[in-house]
Amino acid sequence: MAESMKLKIVAPERIFYEGDTSFLEFTTTEGDMGIYPNHIPLTAIIAPGILRIHENDTVKEAALMSGFIQILQDSVTVLAESVEWPDEIDENRAKEAEIRARRRIEEGSGVDMNRAELALKKSIIRQRLAAR
Repeated sequence: MAESMKLKIVAPERIFYEGDTSFLEFTTTEGDMGIYPNHIPLTAIIAPGILRIHENDTVKEAALMSGFIQILQDSVTVLAESVEWPDEIDENRAKEAEIRARRRIEEGSGVDMNRAELALKKSIIRQRLAAR
């Protein structure tokens, strides 16, 4: 058996995932990261992106929008504010969110630009993942 680490992803409403993984890919506020077993201990802030969980010969993908990650040598814990499997994503709702975000960005003045750009990024990630 290949070397693996325990992964637990906790969302506010449920335990999203619990199992073993040989490699984990995700996005932090500092950029994209990949974690193998025996990684140095680390904590990081999650940024919107696609989470890839490598299990043996398969890769599971999910939309991971925000939260925190704790990495130890033999385990990883994600406290997610928002995380979804592709089949849980409503593509129409994501497209409507993209339209609203683009409209707010175009309006410019009086708009919280950071919030609008974050909403746009989240909607695009959801659409990209749902389309796979």
